[in-house]
Amino acid sequence: MRDIGITSIGNVQDMLAAEGYVCGRALATVVFLALRLGRPLFLEGEAGVGKTEIAKALSSALGRRLIRLQCYEGLDAASAVCEWNFAAQMVAIRTAEAVGGAERDALKAELFSEEYLIARPLLQAMRPQPGGAPVLLIDELDRTDEPFEAFLLEALSDFQVTIPELGTIAAPAPPIVILTSNRTREVHDALKRRCLYHWVDYPDFTREIEILKARAPEAGEALSREVVAFVQRLRTEDLFKKPGVAETIDWAKCLLALDVISLSPEVIADTLGALLKYQDDIQRLAGSEAARILDEARGALEGA
Repeated sequence: MRDIGITSIGNVQDMLAAEGYVCGRALATVVFLALRLGRPLFLEGEAGVGKTEIAKALSSALGRRLIRLQCYEGLDAASAVCEWNFAAQMVAIRTAEAVGGAERDALKAELFSEEYLIARPLLQAMRPQPGGAPVLLIDELDRTDEPFEAFLLEALSDFQVTIPELGTIAAPAPPIVILTSNRTREVHDALKRRCLYHWVDYPDFTREIEILKARAPEAGEALSREVVAFVQRLRTEDLFKKPGVAETIDWAKCLLALDVISLSPEVIADTLGALLKYQDDIQRLAGSEAARILDEARGALEGA
């Protein structure tokens, strides 16, 4: 049981809200359990719904260092744990050759010491950090392959990593681990079983309004309601990539920069690049489509 000074699910909601992260009770509950039990938290959901942001909010709220491992295709254990500084090692070898007299075994021991080690995110997370165990964000795990998943499962089971030249390095206190996935592929069940799991969905209208107020407080009530209603209606369309909460916030900030006080088809057409990221989706809203969706969004607001 990890002592983090958080005694209730409400504490988690208040703590995250103070960092501008608005979440429902279900997500707050799984975060509370992950913190109290010391279990990794696996968050899955569409891109832009706030999975990465919750790690940032937790890091800030708890005063812990955030260590981020950004996953990508071909990521291997060496890149995630550590690498040797080969350039510095070569300089040391040339220097030793120039001055002469360096014993081979002594030189080898020096070359493979901490001085020449470049710590990557997983090794950094296993080491003591100011303020306590860090928040380790393993972002977009679905971009990696199964061999890396297997390695990660072993590392997270005992919170330790092995470096052949230095031995096993274990974390003095388990880091707070958050893994995210956009579900471009299925992550293996063995890794999921090691974690507490939560699907982060698009928020409903009321919660998205709360999020927008927290992240773009300059937006007026009327504009915020129109923006959220339009985005929520847009998500029901057959799009290649539906806009996430991040896009809602970005769009609202763009509208504020243009001094927009109310949506219009012309304004929507001019600013779609902040909301949609694929040309096919943008073209789909050309002409009367944007006006139709805006009318339907306003109709939903009037009927609410």
